[in-house]
Amino acid sequence: MPKMNDGQPSALENMVKSFRVSDLQTLLASMGRSKSGLKQDLVGRALRLVQTEYSPELLKNVRQLYESRFPRTSGWLAARRPEGIPVSYSSLSSTPSATSQGAEYLNGITKPLATPAPEVKLVPLPFYQTLETLLPPTELIAQNNEKLQDSQCIFELTPSQADQIRNASEIRPGIRSIQVVLRICYTDSIGVQEDQYPPNIAVKVNQSYCHVPGYYPSNKPGVEPRRPCRPVNITPWLHLSTVTNRITVTWGNFGKRYSVAVYLVRMFTASDLFSQLKLCSVESAERCRERIQDKLRFDPESEIATTGLRVSLICPLVKMRIGVPCRVLTCAHLQCFDAVFFLQMNEKKPTWTCPVCDKPAPFELLTIDGLLSEILKETSEEIEEIEYLTDGSWQPISDDKEKEKERERSDTPEYSLVDMCVPETNGHSPAHSSTSLSGKSTGAASASVVSAGPAAPAGGGVVVDLTLDSSSEEEGGGGGGESEDTEDSADSPTPKRGRYNYDKDLVTAY
Repeated sequence: MPKMNDGQPSALENMVKSFRVSDLQTLLASMGRSKSGLKQDLVGRALRLVQTEYSPELLKNVRQLYESRFPRTSGWLAARRPEGIPVSYSSLSSTPSATSQGAEYLNGITKPLATPAPEVKLVPLPFYQTLETLLPPTELIAQNNEKLQDSQCIFELTPSQADQIRNASEIRPGIRSIQVVLRICYTDSIGVQEDQYPPNIAVKVNQSYCHVPGYYPSNKPGVEPRRPCRPVNITPWLHLSTVTNRITVTWGNFGKRYSVAVYLVRMFTASDLFSQLKLCSVESAERCRERIQDKLRFDPESEIATTGLRVSLICPLVKMRIGVPCRVLTCAHLQCFDAVFFLQMNEKKPTWTCPVCDKPAPFELLTIDGLLSEILKETSEEIEEIEYLTDGSWQPISDDKEKEKERERSDTPEYSLVDMCVPETNGHSPAHSSTSLSGKSTGAASASVVSAGPAAPAGGGVVVDLTLDSSSEEEGGGGGGESEDTEDSADSPTPKRGRYNYDKDLVTAY
């Protein structure tokens, strides 16, 4: 095994600490190690690999992954510098020694050297309109080997900027529409960067700590709480004059690289964005019909012909009837959600995710459905679902429960009325009877009554066929009937039972 040069292990460790989960998995898989587990497990596994099994192959894999992640900087040089100090620009810390050297400063930071720094671009935010850049994205630089670092920057407001803030209206009590915000993101020049806080973050403005959004608790077991990384409003702690403002960012140095920027912004509310949406992004009813016809157009290659598409008039966000139907232009579905609720939800907790298909739903791709807007006005509150047809027309779909009731009513067969006082009709004798009915002759009488279908007497008694011989019935109903039952009881099967748990021919006397 080749001997490691001085500094190489720490250089590789710094590279590994800056890797993302996908980079760590690629590295471990290339070296025949398991790539499963949480990120902290992957980092620990990769660091042990660097510390105990250093080899030219490992060195090559680590360098390739690092240089693919940071293509504009020399991965080897950046890793050999203490704590990953960048090649092209200096620390955020504005120290007296640096000032005494006559360096040129722009908003409190040293201007870039001849080699330009990687340009970090932050993603535009719908609720924030950037008016001016007070501090461009600049990397937080570790000053020592401690895990907790302090980085400082300074900037000044012009008289015009101070007047803008001072004279701005309030969108909510104590919240001005013109603000100065601090944004932090990963130091990555590839693509636009979303706001991302470093661990153990704290922001102090002119010797006063300002509020940084906390963590959202998670109700799911095993899921860590999530922190909404949004711009930090530092306006209340600023000097609204030409006096220098100083910001100190405390952050955890655990291998990730972060950049900080300060902007003068105009703050919007959900109501402001809704007004913009109604003004600039409404899809006409004719265009919506064309879209429906395109989706329902017959495809000869398809084995299933689609004749209609159902769309719910209930918003999937709040389970209420949609007020203003909205959807994302890039989504394949026709289902809409309520624009007002969607904007209000993202104002409080920005996710910008489609509630129907969970795909990204940025504000600039939202549109109001003109056809569904007309349908919502034409239908009553009871209609919760409609169906689009192949010609672009639509029809309401009644509630499933009502349809089920109608189906039951239409499918119920008509049965002839049966006198409930007649024995044997329900598998048992009636409970309220003035005459004891035991014996076979009574059964014969009952059968004849059921077959003839006469109405029962008003008194509720048993109907008896008078065409039978009365004397034979009396004889059968007397001792002869009882003795006959007694003689047959040994050979006859067990008497049948009806729906209730007692004998058919047993009559309760009251």
